[in-house]
Amino acid sequence: MISSLEKLLGTARDGALLRYSLGLEYAKAGEHARAAQYLRDAVERDPLYSAAWKALGRSLNEAGLQAEALDAYKRGIAAARAKGDRQAEKEMTVFMKRLEKAAPAPGKDRR
Repeated sequence: MISSLEKLLGTARDGALLRYSLGLEYAKAGEHARAAQYLRDAVERDPLYSAAWKALGRSLNEAGLQAEALDAYKRGIAAARAKGDRQAEKEMTVFMKRLEKAAPAPGKDRR
């Protein structure tokens, strides 16, 4: 599937949806850093693509980049709100809060 999608890069079909699809496929394969690259491309091409923001946050978190994941969720929530996508807004809010709760506060030891 990935190779089929990659063949479309640079063609007339290349766009946010293709980049999002590649990101999802790489995430399924466990290649979260690579997934994040394509998902970043997707949101650059369509800043209101709330599903791509959500997937980007998830991939960044899985790649161990929690601060970047939080930023992606925050930006995704704003995009979802602007687009009227209440479900995506709610989901990303939950994911963001879980991530914030799991992260130790700066200067605090979690013992």
